[in-house]
Amino acid sequence: MPKAPNFKAFSISDLARTKTLGIIMGGGAGSRLYPLTQKRSKPAVPLAGKYRLVDIPISNCINSGIHHSYVLTQYNSASLNRHINNAYKFDKFSGGFVEVLAAQQTPDDDHWYQGTADAVRQNLRYFLNDGNYEYFIILSGDQLYQMNFQDVLAFHIEKKAALTIATLPVTRKDARSFGIMATDEKGQVTSFEEKPQDEKVLDSLRMPPEILSEFGIQLEKNDERFQASMGIYVFNRKTMIKALDNELIDFGKDVIPNAIKKEKVFSYVFQGYWEDIGTIGAFYQANLDLCKTLPEYDFFNKNNIVYTNARFLPASKINGATVRHAIISDGCIITDAIIEDSLIGLRSMINERTTIRESIIMGADFFPHEKSLSENNDTPIGIGKGCKIERAIIDKNVHIGDGCVISPEGKPDHMDGENFYIRDGIVVIPKSAVIPANTWI
Repeated sequence: MPKAPNFKAFSISDLARTKTLGIIMGGGAGSRLYPLTQKRSKPAVPLAGKYRLVDIPISNCINSGIHHSYVLTQYNSASLNRHINNAYKFDKFSGGFVEVLAAQQTPDDDHWYQGTADAVRQNLRYFLNDGNYEYFIILSGDQLYQMNFQDVLAFHIEKKAALTIATLPVTRKDARSFGIMATDEKGQVTSFEEKPQDEKVLDSLRMPPEILSEFGIQLEKNDERFQASMGIYVFNRKTMIKALDNELIDFGKDVIPNAIKKEKVFSYVFQGYWEDIGTIGAFYQANLDLCKTLPEYDFFNKNNIVYTNARFLPASKINGATVRHAIISDGCIITDAIIEDSLIGLRSMINERTTIRESIIMGADFFPHEKSLSENNDTPIGIGKGCKIERAIIDKNVHIGDGCVISPEGKPDHMDGENFYIRDGIVVIPKSAVIPANTWI
């Protein structure tokens, strides 16, 4: 009888490449990001001018040497499928892949995904049988961060953990909005509280001094930190099987608290930039932060490349413009406009005397002359002359006529209008909308 493999003989990079599977959760209907998710799944929402949300976890996997990943989704997955197929092609010798697993009904499972754990359970046969994986890393599809998963994997193996949860050290004020882990002095999780509000409960959840020291976290006297779950989990193979051998539907609410009672669960403390961008407000702020002189998230880090679909577009053309603190993507034509603190997406057409401030212009999937590809064949996409746009998100393939004014000023933080929505105080113009000339929003 052959001996079981000795994983101690493998390097961490070998284990990441051959024994680790990335599982990226595509999320549900994406109601918190609506209307950006009206015609696409949440992982397919454009980010930073030329990327998609799903590019972040996939790139983190690739940069960590994890070349085997699945993306689980069930809503509006056509554009996500197209993006994955166009962007992530591994050569046949590496054996790497990134594939979408959309929800399907089978004789064993006759319902759609009920939650994150249920989604993994319904696809567990693929994860267990399609490769000899010993470690499974569960990731969210709507977070912005750069993390080397080899560090997490090394920590997981060193601690002989059954399950490792990536956590973020947060203040007492922020801890009220997260799931918080309590650990002993070795980092093993002893309890979990979802969004704790009681002061005495919070007192019991403080990070131990030994853990602060282990991760090199230095605080001022009387300062404190709490370990907030990032929704990133590393499971051993046996632990994954056991944790899903039930009808629990969600990792954060059900599986993780249950596992803490039965398994060796450890907290890996991450100290870099991390942002959950699952709401319109958070998505808007994270994108605009990229326009700062020194943004907290660094797309220019050559050691952490963010991969996406290579579109081979021409360089952008500026026919006279005033631009301050902005990101301008490929294929744009901007004429005598003012752009401040804004992000301009692929193939954006912006005409003269238009002012754009604190806004996200997502651009287009095609150029105006490519009418056969247009969803509005009779109406050219782009932003017309003499427009004023402030604190807005303009989705792809939108036509905005001359003289339009778009601003949330004087309006409620949440409302639905004709051809526009306001969420978290931000005006959102949905994909392929047509805003007639001289419209005031």
